[in-house]
Amino acid sequence: MRKKYRIRDKVLLVKCAVTIAFVIIVFFLHSIPEFNRVSLGWTALLGALLLLTLADREDLEPVLHRIEWSTLLFFAALFVLMEALSKLGLIGYIGGWTEALILRVDESDRLAVALIIMVWVSGITSAFVDNVPLTTMMVRVVTSLGTHPTLNLPMEPLIWALSFGVCLGGNGTLIGASSNVVCVGLAEQHGYKITFMQFFKIGFPVMIGHLVVATAYLLLCHCVFTWH
Repeated sequence: MRKKYRIRDKVLLVKCAVTIAFVIIVFFLHSIPEFNRVSLGWTALLGALLLLTLADREDLEPVLHRIEWSTLLFFAALFVLMEALSKLGLIGYIGGWTEALILRVDESDRLAVALIIMVWVSGITSAFVDNVPLTTMMVRVVTSLGTHPTLNLPMEPLIWALSFGVCLGGNGTLIGASSNVVCVGLAEQHGYKITFMQFFKIGFPVMIGHLVVATAYLLLCHCVFTWH
């Protein structure tokens, strides 16, 4: 690997290391209330501007041409859409419906039903909705279920069910995870075009299989052996 990916510009390497160190330090400082006036997004943007300034490259235009602008615009539009859905109450409605459905079940079966609903609702929804706002909403649902006085549900299994659902659900469609969009964009640059339906025909059955395995695992661990 040293021969194939050898360091060609050590000065630029040092400048990149300085920029990365700057971004990481500011990220850590963001957790301190006195230093969190700048958002994480602006911090990343400042890091990019700092590197562009330090690099001072004359061939900057070819570098800008290689940026996945279409992918960046897609994510920008997706986050705007997700925020709009959140403001309209759709994501909150999904969470409220999930909580109401679990409350209707007998007390002895509530944990099993809660795990199944949590895995599959978060999984199926995550395949078509960005998992960042979905996870933010479902965390509130999990917290509400775990602290509900009449449900008496343990928190740990619900957290694992949510984690499995939102992570595995992203494999179902092309827009289910950020990595899917990035990989498809890179593949298209090299001449391999992957459409939404082509990804769906393979990714969705794989996602269903993963969710089935995750559901069986959670039921076995927390309903049969009660490891929590």
